[in-house]
Amino acid sequence: MRGAAGRVGTIVVTVVLTLAATLLALNFTSGEKRLDEQIGREYSLHDDQYQRALGVLLGPPITEGNRFEALYNGDQIFPPMLDAIRSARQSITFETYIYWSGAIGQAFADALAERARAGVKVHVLLDWVGSAKIEDSLIEEMTSAGVQIRKFHKPNWYDLARMNNRTHRKLLVVDGRTGFTGGVGIAPEWTGHAQDAEHWRDSHFKVEGPVVAQMQAVFMDNWIKVSGDVLHGERYFPEIPKAGEGRAQMFSSSPSGGSESMHLMYLLSIAAASKTIDLSSAYFVPDDLTVGALVAAMQRGVRLRIITPGPIIDSQTVRGASRAAWGPLLEAGAEISEFQPTMFHCKVFTVDGLLVSVGSTNFDNRSFRLNDEANLNIYDEAFAAAQTVQFEADLKQSKRITFEAWKTRPLREKVIEHLASLLSIKL
Repeated sequence: MRGAAGRVGTIVVTVVLTLAATLLALNFTSGEKRLDEQIGREYSLHDDQYQRALGVLLGPPITEGNRFEALYNGDQIFPPMLDAIRSARQSITFETYIYWSGAIGQAFADALAERARAGVKVHVLLDWVGSAKIEDSLIEEMTSAGVQIRKFHKPNWYDLARMNNRTHRKLLVVDGRTGFTGGVGIAPEWTGHAQDAEHWRDSHFKVEGPVVAQMQAVFMDNWIKVSGDVLHGERYFPEIPKAGEGRAQMFSSSPSGGSESMHLMYLLSIAAASKTIDLSSAYFVPDDLTVGALVAAMQRGVRLRIITPGPIIDSQTVRGASRAAWGPLLEAGAEISEFQPTMFHCKVFTVDGLLVSVGSTNFDNRSFRLNDEANLNIYDEAFAAAQTVQFEADLKQSKRITFEAWKTRPLREKVIEHLASLLSIKL
């Protein structure tokens, strides 16, 4: 009897472990065939064909007549967002990964609740993982006022295979006319002006003009997934007049449809680069294909500058995995620098003084294959020039890492970084 019971126990354990392994594998794959070949260079970034490719092959059409405003750090970012919310007359749609608590979380809850009580339709989409620290009192305040709150991929027994697919998007659209996107979450770390290690350096962007309708459509994509409700009509999609001269498109990706499109957008842009690439990246863990594309760009004379977090970072494992991949880039001439004063959470990609891609996407496989992401691609030379000025200001607060210093770093660091790279997502 004992032998039979033991065999049954072994079978049960085997089945459980097999199911767990299968579930884990499903959570780390998108179900789509991954890119495995280098993107050839067929045109430059300034060629019309490049913008046709991004507007037809991969994303929505590039729109005319937009205006953009760059906002740096919480003291500049949060007041315009809150002012826009308080000015709403028709609708507010808000999607974010991080929503914790503290004074800034309370301020957003108060503003959203007040507008809902005034009759504005308010829809808030929070990632279930990213908003785990939000206080119940904030949720109760908003829902009792009439705010519709949904959680993205809250665990259900029938949907466990998608647990690792998070919405990392950061979108706020007010009255269908004014939009915000970038890197910030709703938490105390993003307040202030990056004055110390407890207050992070980040960038966010205010947008007006026809491209805001594309931002709204990206929000609706996930709202429909989690709620089944289709929000439409003039309240959400009004006619939007021209607000400026800028050209832009709202680019998105999701494992449920086009998980490789964001990765491909970056690869096409790198292949089209002729002169410069500046990358501000909170989590820079490039795969072999991306490293190859960047090295090929430098070999044809493109200057590559990268700023990543330094010692102050919320994940030392990510930093280690990042540093482990730098060798080929540094050897080819990349200028890689680590931001020193605080956590560097920016996600800005500027190419050839024309393209500026901003939003939620990190330069790693989680963003490229597992998360729902959204980036605003801006084609505007004046805006790109301003972003270059800001990049160089951040560069002055960063420490350059040379190839020689990288090669001769202590053995202990090399081992730790190698282990971190093994732990990073390699799909």
